[in-house]
This record gives sequence, structure tokens and C-alpha cells, in this order.
Amino acid sequence: MFKGIKDKLKYKSGLKFLKQELSKPIGAVDRSHGIKSVGCIVDMDKFEDTDLFYQFQEEYSLRPNAVKIIGYKSYYDKNSPYSTPVFSDKDLGWNGAIENSYALEFLSREYDLLVNYYTGENLLIQLMSIQTKARFRVGFKDVDQHYNDLILNVPINDFKTFKSELKKYLYVLDEIKN
Repeated sequence: MFKGIKDKLKYKSGLKFLKQELSKPIGAVDRSHGIKSVGCIVDMDKFEDTDLFYQFQEEYSLRPNAVKIIGYKSYYDKNSPYSTPVFSDKDLGWNGAIENSYALEFLSREYDLLVNYYTGENLLIQLMSIQTKARFRVGFKDVDQHYNDLILNVPINDFKTFKSELKKYLYVLDEIKN
């Protein structure tokens, strides 16, 4: 019984932290123009093929380690092998802290482009998104506008269209060369 109450209190403190962070102006990341590093936060409950995000390396002529991906699963078994680092609801700590070594490693980096590949509201994914240091953010229309600079109206299952639309807009914004 205590575990349920404790989880509810952690969730409430996470929501409070998220609201506080959203009320603050987003801090600018001091990075040069152009895309040299990409971070991807993926809802693996809705889109499992995370290896597709490595196509950004070839699309934008990036270094081999320039694309970092972290996946969210509402529940995962620590004994099951995942090719992508994963975090879940059980990794929520007090005051919006995420207690997962993969998530902390992801958050310790700065990115030129953050791909928020999720739809709908999810506290853990939103906490990851708001805490990630990125110069430019892209995501879907179903997500609150505070999380993204560029919002694409494509289905989450259609990665090919998402990738081509993103490339088109990044070219128009002079972030990549054709």
C-alpha cells in the first residue's frame, strides 16, 4: 500500500516540477548553426523500430556517434535485452528527477537537434524532453507546443514522411545543406 501512495506522490511532485519548468523561459544552448548532433526520445510503446533514427547520420552527414537514442516503455523487464537504452515509469524520482543511468547519460549531453518522437501526454517523456539541452526541437502536433520549435503533422508510424519533412524544413531554415 505504501508503494502506491509513494508513487502517486512522486507523480504529483513530477507534475509540479514540469509545470515550473514550462513556466520558465527555455535557456538557449550556445552551439553553432548546423546539425552536428541529434538526440531522439522515442515512445517505444507506439513506435518500436528505433534503429531507423540512425538514418539521420547518413541524411545529415554526421559523425558515427552523433545520433543518441533513448526509448520509453511504460514497463520493461531489466533482464530483457533492448538494442536501445530504455527508461520507464518506475524510474521517476522525487521532484521530476529521472533515476535511470541511461537517461542521465542522455541528459548530460547537448544536442543541435532533439527529436521528440512521441504523441500525447506522458509525464516521464515530457520530463526528459524539457530537461534535454537542445538548440532546436522537433515533434508532433499532438504534443504541447512548449516542447517543440517545429511541429510536424504526420502519423507516428510514418517515419519515412517524418524524415523527409524534417529534412525539408531543416534545409529551409539553413540548418543543413542539400
